[in-house]
Amino acid sequence: MKTLLDDLYQRFLSHKGPILDTTIKVLVIFVVASIAWWIFNKILKTIKKRGMERPFFQKNEDIFVLISKAGHYTIVILVGVSLNNLADLPHIEKVFFALMILLLASFTNVFIRNLLPRLQETVFVRTKSKVDDVIFHLLKKFASVIIFITAGILALDVLGLNIMPFIAGAGVVGIALGFAAKDTLSNVLAGVLLIIDRPFEVGDRIEVWSAPANSATWGDVLSVGLRATKIRTTDNIVIIIPNNEIMLRDIINYTSGSKEIRVRIPVGIAYDADVNKAKEIINKVSHELEWVMDNPPPKVVVKSFGDSAVNLEARVWISRPRKRMDTISHITDRVKQAFHEEGIEIPFPKRDIYIKGNIT
Repeated sequence: MKTLLDDLYQRFLSHKGPILDTTIKVLVIFVVASIAWWIFNKILKTIKKRGMERPFFQKNEDIFVLISKAGHYTIVILVGVSLNNLADLPHIEKVFFALMILLLASFTNVFIRNLLPRLQETVFVRTKSKVDDVIFHLLKKFASVIIFITAGILALDVLGLNIMPFIAGAGVVGIALGFAAKDTLSNVLAGVLLIIDRPFEVGDRIEVWSAPANSATWGDVLSVGLRATKIRTTDNIVIIIPNNEIMLRDIINYTSGSKEIRVRIPVGIAYDADVNKAKEIINKVSHELEWVMDNPPPKVVVKSFGDSAVNLEARVWISRPRKRMDTISHITDRVKQAFHEEGIEIPFPKRDIYIKGNIT
């Protein structure tokens, strides 16, 4: 563009005054920019018309909006550079480039906000992880802040302003806020670690330590936030636990990894009862449940000898972890009924009392 202007100046404008020369050059710049703007819109309209016939562009129509913004911003930047070279004013040049940085930051922000949802869909389909929703939510929430803060710092630097005092002041304020909100920051840091480590995901069933008395002690994860995690217990009670407290405890996850878990059910029988028959009854009762697995099969072992009973333990694998308590309840109830029908005693503590001395 500059070469074209110089050529016009040498051929037709060498006899004019400097003010008229500058005015004509400015007009030529705007005329060329207008023509470029018109041509770009025509070409983009044609490409969009043909591209909308394809499924990819039908699903991603926002691509043309981004291309339009990129082309228009490019023309504006070229016009600004040409006018700046024509005026040759250093202070105006600094202001112009600072504005261009902010303009590019605005375009980058729009581009990122359109890109993240598509990345989210792609990653979600491939990983099948519900925690990715949390990660992308945080990215969408803080991406704009990071972009504009960075652009603001660069713009101030271009203007020649010393930004170090601002950064130092922000550091001091950050330290003060850190001490004032150390518990909140601790929970936020724990939330980030939970998102990175993924000891559980949204929808997993985990153990709850702070459940109200006489209520369910496990539940499903509803959401993992920066400050706290929400869990809905099997009693339909929502418990909000600070992330820092979760990180300090053992996390018991019943549904992570393999969906099969083993359930242990203690059963006591009298010393004079038939152990083998008791084992057969327990195995038979275990198979009444459809979610009890045949491979590996249920197993009953003698766990220990108690004061009044032989302590057996039924070990059954189930394919539905959320049926753990139902499994324990059903087998315990049916074993008691079956033992009663078969004459197998479930003992209670007994004491033999010996009296020494003469009885008168």
